[in-house]
Amino acid sequence: MGPRTAESASKEVKTASGGRYGGQGVARQRSCSDGSNYSRRGLHNNSSSSPVLYNPKSVLKRPVSTEELQTPGGPYIKKTFTIMGDAVGWGFVVRGNRPCHIQAVEPSGPAAAAGMKVCQFVVAVNGLNVLDLDYRTVSNLILTGPKTVVMEVMEEMDH
Repeated sequence: MGPRTAESASKEVKTASGGRYGGQGVARQRSCSDGSNYSRRGLHNNSSSSPVLYNPKSVLKRPVSTEELQTPGGPYIKKTFTIMGDAVGWGFVVRGNRPCHIQAVEPSGPAAAAGMKVCQFVVAVNGLNVLDLDYRTVSNLILTGPKTVVMEVMEEMDH
């Protein structure tokens, strides 16, 4: 059975389980506790083969304030995703600060199956408003919470 979808004018809810996609032979990268991915990089001065973190620049086109996200009639629509983590994680990376945003979504991961996209702003995690928190705190809430996470996000409406 595929992801279930229910839509209304102001809210979209999608549910996805990570277990369904685990058997397709797609290798997934292990995430760090703050949502970064490990990447091996050759360093001339260091013969160690330990992983080095690689953090790309922000995917956002411009800064967005929490007030802008909460403005009634603004250009953002609220969406809710219920994501069941798998053995590797939930399949997304959170970055930013007041508000946080989705920096990356793994194409074969549970978050992508639920419909999560890059550049969405994180409003709530498991019912807790996180608009005024930094990405490390939000990542910690996700990592220390239940295997199934409910993410409320704001996404810019198509023009």
